[in-house]
Parts: sequence; structure tokens; C-alpha cells
Amino acid sequence: MSDIYSSLKSDHDRHRSLLDTIENTEGASEARKSAWQEFYRDVKAHGAAEEETFYSKLIAKTWGQDSARHSVHEHQQIDDLLEELREMDMSQGAWLQKFKTLRHDYEHHIDEEEDEVFSRAREVIPEEEIEGYGKRFRDRKAQELEIIGKKREDSLED
Repeated sequence: MSDIYSSLKSDHDRHRSLLDTIENTEGASEARKSAWQEFYRDVKAHGAAEEETFYSKLIAKTWGQDSARHSVHEHQQIDDLLEELREMDMSQGAWLQKFKTLRHDYEHHIDEEEDEVFSRAREVIPEEEIEGYGKRFRDRKAQELEIIGKKREDSLED
């Protein structure tokens, strides 16, 4: 078992690796498509699970509200970029330019989370509970992976 911080950091590290793979491949190659699909699905599930299990706890404290809201807002911006990229032709230069924006924004977000938000959260989540939060995050993320398509369909109906 890993605690909430290790679980989130592990995902972030995998996402960084996938970003490298995507950027270091060309056009609509199978390697880029595969890495993109994994990144897209995992970041969508990660963000939703993180909001429900991690940020919801921070929002419970008044001094944590701004930090959590800021991060959730960044999640929405990243999600918008993910959806834009999903609809674009990966073989076009415009796709790579938009991807570089996504990469910059996402890396900024996860660096900020690891450097600032984690320290705030340690003041809110007692040490004896962090492993439980890690399990809740991983369980929720698994559920989110199962409903990504359904959520996209629902958002298109709005």
C-alpha cells in the first residue's frame, strides 16, 4: 500500500514519462497514439479521483479552500486542452503546438501540487490517515477509468 502522496507522485512521474514519449515521437505514429491514449485516460481519471478524495479534504479548511480551488481550476483548464487535442489531427504541427501548451500547463500544475499543496495537505490530513486516503484515491481512480467515455458523452449532451 502507498499513501496518498506516494500515489499521486507515482502518477505524476508516469505522466511525465508519457509526456516525454509523446513529445519525442512524430506525427500520428503508433508509439505517439498509444502514449497519448494512456496519458489522456490516466490524467482524466487521476484528476477526477484527486478532486473527490484529496481536494475535498483541503476545502474543509478555510485556508485550504483557495489552494484547492486553484488546483481544481487548473484541472478544468487541462481537461479542456485534453479534449481539444483529442479532436485534433495528431499528424499536424498545430497538434504538437497545442500539446506543448498542455505539457507546460500540466507540469506547472503537478510541480505546484507536489511543492505547495502537499505541504498544506499534511497540515489537514493526519499522518495515520494518509494511507487510507491513498487507497480511496486509487479505488476512485479505477472507477473513473471505467466511466471516461460515459462522462464524455454526458458532457457532449450539455
